[in-house]
Amino acid sequence: MFEQRVHRSRLSSAVGIAELIYHASVHSIRKTHRNALASIAINMIQAVVFVMTFYIMFEILGLRGNTIRGDFLLYIMSGVFLFMTHVKTLGAVAGAENSTSAMMKHAPMNTAVSIGAAALSTLYIQVLTLVLILFIYDVTVTPITIDQPVYAFGTLMLAWFTGLAIGLVLLAAKPWAPQFVGIFTQVYQRANMIASGKMFVANMLPAYMVNMFDWNPLFHAIDQCRGYVFLNYTPHNSSLEYPLFIGIGFVMLGLMGEFFTRRHASLSWNAKQ
Repeated sequence: MFEQRVHRSRLSSAVGIAELIYHASVHSIRKTHRNALASIAINMIQAVVFVMTFYIMFEILGLRGNTIRGDFLLYIMSGVFLFMTHVKTLGAVAGAENSTSAMMKHAPMNTAVSIGAAALSTLYIQVLTLVLILFIYDVTVTPITIDQPVYAFGTLMLAWFTGLAIGLVLLAAKPWAPQFVGIFTQVYQRANMIASGKMFVANMLPAYMVNMFDWNPLFHAIDQCRGYVFLNYTPHNSSLEYPLFIGIGFVMLGLMGEFFTRRHASLSWNAKQ
C-alpha cells in the first residue's frame, strides 16, 4: 500500500538484474570460504589432485601407449578440466535457490538471478583455475602448445553449457522430488568419472563401446576438445552438434519446468521435506 512504484526502462532493468547476478555470484564464490582467493585455491588443489591421480593410474596400469601422441599431462588435463566444469556447474545449478526458497521472498531476487549466479560463479572459478594451472605448468615444467586454443576453449564452454542445461532440469524437478534429484545428481556426477571418456581416446574404442558412451554430451565435448588441443588427432566418433542440441533442448525443458514449478510451488513444501 505504501510502496512507491518506479517505472524503469528495459536497459535499467537489465543493468539491475546484471548487478544482482554479480553480487549473487560473489556470494556463491565465497560459500566455500570467506576469502575468494581461498575458494579458487581449493578448486586448484582439487584439479591438481585429479590430474595427478589419473597420471599415476596410467603409469601403474601401463596405459600411456593408448593415449594421443603429444604432451601426456595436457591430454589428462583436457579431460579433467571439462569434466570438473561440467559436473560442478550441474551441481551448482541443481543446488541453486529455487522458487520455494526463503530468498525468493525478497522482491529483487528471483530464480533467474540464482541460476545465473550459480552458473557464472562456477565458470569463473573453473576458467581461472584452468588458466593458472596451465600457466604454472608452462612456466615451471615445459612449454605447452595448443593447436587451436580458441576452439578448445569453446568446447570448455560447451561442457559448461550442457552442465547448466541438465542442472536446470534437475532444479525444476527438485521441489517435486527432492530426494530423487539429490540421488540422481550424485549418481550422474560419479558415473561421469568413466562415462565422460576422459580416460581413453574415443577413436581407439570399438563400435560396441562407443555406443555405451556416445549418449553423454560430455563425452563428445572432451573428444572434440582433444581434436583442437592436439595437432595429430582428428575425432571420428563424436560431434559438436550433439552436445549443443542436447544443451538447447534441456534448457528449454528446464525453463518450462521451472516456470511450471514456480506457478504451482508452495512455501509449505520445504516444511514437508
